[in-house]
Amino acid sequence: MRRAPKSCRGRGQDEQALVYGGMEPAPPRGGPISVAVVLRFVDIAAEALAGAREEIDALNVYPVPDGDTGTNMLLTVSAARDAVREAVAGLDGTGRETSPGREQALTMLARGALLGARGNSGVILSEMLGAVVRRIAHATPTERNAEIMADALHRATEASYAAVGEPVEGTMLTVARAASEAARARSSEPGARARDVFTAAAAAAREALARTPEQLPVLAAAGVVDAGGRGLCVILDAAETALTGRRPVPVPAVLGSHHIPVPHPVPPAGAGAPTAGDLTADGPAYEVMYLLDAEEQAVTALRARLSGLGDSLVVVGGEGLWNVHVHVDDVGAAIEAGIEAGRPHRVRVTHFAEQVAGARAAAAPTGRAIVAVAAGPGLASLFEEAGATVVRGGPGQRPSAGQVLEAVRACGASEVVVLPNDHDSVRVAEIAARTAETDHGLRVVVIPTVAQVQGLAALAVHEPGRPFDKDVLEMTATARHARHGAVTVAARAAMTMAGPCEPGDVLGVIEGDFVVVGEDLHAVATDVIARLLAGGGELVTLVEGEGGAGLAQRVADWLDAEHPTVDAVVYDGGQERYPLLLSVE
Repeated sequence: MRRAPKSCRGRGQDEQALVYGGMEPAPPRGGPISVAVVLRFVDIAAEALAGAREEIDALNVYPVPDGDTGTNMLLTVSAARDAVREAVAGLDGTGRETSPGREQALTMLARGALLGARGNSGVILSEMLGAVVRRIAHATPTERNAEIMADALHRATEASYAAVGEPVEGTMLTVARAASEAARARSSEPGARARDVFTAAAAAAREALARTPEQLPVLAAAGVVDAGGRGLCVILDAAETALTGRRPVPVPAVLGSHHIPVPHPVPPAGAGAPTAGDLTADGPAYEVMYLLDAEEQAVTALRARLSGLGDSLVVVGGEGLWNVHVHVDDVGAAIEAGIEAGRPHRVRVTHFAEQVAGARAAAAPTGRAIVAVAAGPGLASLFEEAGATVVRGGPGQRPSAGQVLEAVRACGASEVVVLPNDHDSVRVAEIAARTAETDHGLRVVVIPTVAQVQGLAALAVHEPGRPFDKDVLEMTATARHARHGAVTVAARAAMTMAGPCEPGDVLGVIEGDFVVVGEDLHAVATDVIARLLAGGGELVTLVEGEGGAGLAQRVADWLDAEHPTVDAVVYDGGQERYPLLLSVE
């Protein structure tokens, strides 16, 4: 689900500067991929990973449930960001990029990621980032940006597979491959732009992430998706934001219809969920990492030596500098292999048992979750993809307080926001919230959303990384400012505020009141939107329900012709009784 850029949602200049590194947050309009765009990307990626870090850490069960994948990926991207910021001095005094300055900045980004890489996922990510920026640096003026970025993602995927001693499917490698394949397919289409490539890549990555438990049994047993793959999805979302200006809703990992919206506790010793292979009695006991100054031919022999000592082997780098990662029992032998190959330095050794014990000690219920009432299967998918635990509801099947309470408790979070998304469900949600606070010690807030589109709007600005009160305040304000309407069909004769209606008449609704009685779905829908836009607006959200039959897209086309400055997003909600739900922000 994509929303308008947050710069349009009341952010102050200081906060925009924080998000975009002090640069104008508007997306690029074309031309060569500049250092400014790259810096915008790493700024947004670092911020997004910081917000998702705890969630990704908690998903980490493979190859070792040591709870540090999100932290390692954040440290890697942060190191890349810091390096390219230092290199921005390569721009000339007028702010125009010189060719040597641009190349130096991109080279420093790759080097920063390599030097700052931590853990298995961080080392793989550094190789991906290096491959991408090298492709950007060597692009020619005759190449289309869409082709450049699609090829960059392809090269990043190939490099990551090559760097891993024994590639395993169901990991971030699989997610990367799905993203790069979608990117290449999109780039081959006429008129494709770099922004389109990353939109396709990010969507494909999310789909591949949801399938990772089908490929790796340890993930299915723990009820999670791959942590590294989740982190890669966050990064691809950041790339899409950098190129489009849209900030995707934070999307916690999903496993089929099951949602992992908050940190998943590490199973205690002896629990039913099996541990990963590297934490079994015969698995490696230590993680060894070091930087290595060595020639390429020596690294070939090093890989062979280390693969015989342990597993999870990743060696990345080039031009005399390498980052080495391996899981072993014999720490001394792993370091000696590095000495034989060249000069190892910045050596780090982690004992898995101690690290996992620390993760278990910190795994008390924590984090934040969203519970949303959804009125249709498509809406349920939208809310789930956007990070909410869903309670099915809607006209004729509104949930009970017990169902909402069960969802709140099932989240496993200490802080929960409930979006009832229906007038009659607000009271139910408030009862469930009080019970959860009184009986279970949870902190629960109900945002009184009375329409599905208000819930979508609130969830679009949800930020798990900011303080709870500020998050609730922002979500509440956004929901209130989302003017909402709907189109339905009269089931019986009645008198409405817009006049009498007969069965089969089309009714236009604004803020719960009937304002239009007509005969044509499209005509009534456009009338409702025109009324809502009379008060201004930049974004219209259209959610098609049963009986819509392409109505939402037809309305979007009308908006494009009649209100070209207004953006529109279209979703398939599948809700009953309402062929169209809509909001204006």
